[in-house]
Amino acid sequence: MLLVLACATTPTALPEPAVEASPSTQEARLAAVRLELAQGRPTPVTTDLRDLPEAERQMVGHLLVAAEIIERLYLRQRGAFGMQPTDPDSQALFHRNQGPWCDSPATKDDPACSAMDGAPPYLVDVYPPQLQTGDFCADLEARDAQVMDPFHVARLQGEALIALPYTQAWPEDMAAAAASLSAAAEALEGTEELALQAYLRAAAQAFGDNDWQQADVAWAAMNQRNSSWYLRVGPDETYWEPCSRHAGFHMVLARVNPAGLVWQDTLAPVKQDMEASLAALAGPPYLERAVGFELPEFIDVVLNAGDARQPRGATVGQSLPNWGPVADAGGRTVAMTNLFKDPLTLEGQRRTMESLLCPATMPLWAPDGEPFLVTTVLHEAAHNLGPIGGHRVQGQSDEERFGGPLASMLEELKAQTAALYFTEHLAADGVLSEDMVMPMHMADLAWAMGQVADGMNTAEGTPKAYPRLAAVQLGWLMDQGALSWQDSLAANGTDTGCFELHAEALPAAVDSLSAEVFRIKGAMDVPAAQDLEARYVTPEGGAPAWHALVAERYQREARPSFTYTVLLD
Repeated sequence: MLLVLACATTPTALPEPAVEASPSTQEARLAAVRLELAQGRPTPVTTDLRDLPEAERQMVGHLLVAAEIIERLYLRQRGAFGMQPTDPDSQALFHRNQGPWCDSPATKDDPACSAMDGAPPYLVDVYPPQLQTGDFCADLEARDAQVMDPFHVARLQGEALIALPYTQAWPEDMAAAAASLSAAAEALEGTEELALQAYLRAAAQAFGDNDWQQADVAWAAMNQRNSSWYLRVGPDETYWEPCSRHAGFHMVLARVNPAGLVWQDTLAPVKQDMEASLAALAGPPYLERAVGFELPEFIDVVLNAGDARQPRGATVGQSLPNWGPVADAGGRTVAMTNLFKDPLTLEGQRRTMESLLCPATMPLWAPDGEPFLVTTVLHEAAHNLGPIGGHRVQGQSDEERFGGPLASMLEELKAQTAALYFTEHLAADGVLSEDMVMPMHMADLAWAMGQVADGMNTAEGTPKAYPRLAAVQLGWLMDQGALSWQDSLAANGTDTGCFELHAEALPAAVDSLSAEVFRIKGAMDVPAAQDLEARYVTPEGGAPAWHALVAERYQREARPSFTYTVLLD
């Protein structure tokens, strides 16, 4: 599971969308492509590794090759491999978005916006293209549940539907990735990076036999106390595809940031108490269990590839794996600490907040990144607390009971709501400083507004987990009187309409939201989950008016589009 930050940055001159032009014309397509690109600002992440020992520089060199293969595998999964845009703007869009499809709020619903002539539809390669119509996700599972396994693809063999392992679906690239990872492991021979070397070998084996659980064991054994590196390579998250069931290939390479040990030592003594709190909120049939997960490590990202490299914004926290014994035991969580720190990003954040917050609320928000980093730690820890992947109701998992998209939204809603809840309660218990409470809440509210600005669905109509959970949270807080939309001037003195925070009502509102969310997760209460979406995500008559205003104000600023450079020689 992951937490994504899509954050406003410095303004750029956004070209006006094409007006009164047929979407089928080349001129309209290129205008839409340029508008798509303009919504992201190239933001470099450069890491100088030239002073590393030779063995580690060789390892990184092999991992850079592996990253190229991961990019290729992800393109195959998305059904974009082999497409070749011809003009420079379309090539830039294709590379940034890992396919021809537009992703940004102002263009994702524009039929003219595509890097390819003819605007090919989004048909992923984990399902037969001819079956990707209507409610095909439920139809496929009814035919053969195995085809929805995270590490298999669905294929037609005549009229029969079969499940094919990833290793058989894309054998050449899987073998090439295994070879690069094996070479990286070999480069570390004789060094002290034994845990990393063991994981590289296990990951290489998994690319050969599709058994990802053994790689997870080796990965979980590596941590910031026995390695100076963080690496995760393989298939993990499912948000990228319409059914939210198949794991997308990604790679994250990072350096360990020792500051994470401070927060691990702070929170480790209370993690069982945190589990007890959430179990009490969930109620039967969920029961408190002994938790043994490690709290989030801090990492400085060197590069992201595949599903980890997003068109705009970036993952700032992640808890993996999502399935299997290692996940049930707590897995491993990280918080990315070196992103969104540049001055242009911070300036853009302030301008956006000044356009959205009322004058009395604006002073409560601060650009300091530590509050968001700490609440990210709580979010990721919460993925290992309360009802998780091994929890069953009437023999069914949450994906089977809720369906993939709703299950994904609820899991992220659980984690983000727990971050709000623990901010209050850990401060009351003296674990967090009282001075951190309001900055952390404001960081979470700003994050939620940014997610709402991205829209509730992809261009293809697939529900988006983060915007939906954000709409639920903001809507609930407004219903409970902790937040309100005022028809008055915002803090910038220009925009009419702004959010006012009523701090005295916030703790009770957070507690009531937490009780409802964890009860739904524990009981797997499908009608109640659907009711939350119906009330706050797509209310009858359309989304609340403030959704559109939030989107318009966020869209004034381009968002970071991270590019990664590694200096080795």
